[in-house]
Amino acid sequence: MAELLNVLYVQTQGAFLRLQHDTVTIDVEGETKLRVPLLRLSGIVVFGRVMLTPYLIQRCAQDGCALVWMTGHGRFRGRLAGPTQGNVILRRAQHRALSDRDHPWRIGRQIVAAKIQNSRKQILRSRRDASHACDRAPLARAAERLAAVLYRLKDARDLNQIRGAEGEAARAYFGVLNHMLRVDDQAFSFHKRTRRPPRDPTNAVLSFLYVLLCAECASALEGVGLDPQVGYLHALRPGRPALALDLMEELRAPLADRLTLTLINRRQLQVEDFEEKEGGAVFLNDEGRRTLLIAYEDRKQAEVRHRVLQRKIPFGLVPHVQAQLLARHLRGDLDHYPPFVYP
Repeated sequence: MAELLNVLYVQTQGAFLRLQHDTVTIDVEGETKLRVPLLRLSGIVVFGRVMLTPYLIQRCAQDGCALVWMTGHGRFRGRLAGPTQGNVILRRAQHRALSDRDHPWRIGRQIVAAKIQNSRKQILRSRRDASHACDRAPLARAAERLAAVLYRLKDARDLNQIRGAEGEAARAYFGVLNHMLRVDDQAFSFHKRTRRPPRDPTNAVLSFLYVLLCAECASALEGVGLDPQVGYLHALRPGRPALALDLMEELRAPLADRLTLTLINRRQLQVEDFEEKEGGAVFLNDEGRRTLLIAYEDRKQAEVRHRVLQRKIPFGLVPHVQAQLLARHLRGDLDHYPPFVYP
């Protein structure tokens, strides 16, 4: 089992990152603020105007340390990929599966079934914790609707049917997300899922976490030798990490969505942690991102029982385990892909 290493997040504008004796050194205005051994890092994420020396970039590529560039507001801009890992046989199997008549819908159905189960568990958890009947009733109805979609999904043999089921479940889930929020501040009211850009603080947190999660899934897939661009559930588009988007579907509710609700319901994020731009776009500010990133790393360290491994592992290792299981399925070692279902 791989070791869960740390991710270094740098959002101080004007920061300068360099490599000094196998240690990442962060300088701000000529003064060294932090030193971190590169060996202890699985990735570096930089926001906005942060500079890295060419030697550090080359060393990250050589060592497989993921480098992700984000805008100052947390929008994904790019990711460094080092030499291709794994072997060509696995990638040939990945491509052959895409051309096969049955393989894509079988993998896609497994992924969507796990996503719906995990979303339903989040709804039921919120229903149990809700203190008002006006919240419990809509949550109960949504849980029933997701159960019905899940039941119909078992007979789906077509990707369009499977994608339709996923869309129906997502609408039901986000339709009651506001009932999972337990804060009186209207600024955090959730009406619908908005992206590119997010239009309210809750959507801003969800979008930010989804970007981080997608980058980690892409790194996990590359780590086992799979191509993050070649997916089965999500349609192929130039520059789109379709397989990373496939893999993260199972993890949205238990990792990103649950953390969003926790941060808001516990008031760890306040209205002051967001800023609204011209046109109505809402983003986390520096302090808000700092709070979220600390909580995200803590959540990744928390242990969760994996039903295939039959033991507890850090949540941050789940993408890597799922990437390995998918690779084993594509190689023919497993009859089907076992998705991650939150216990």
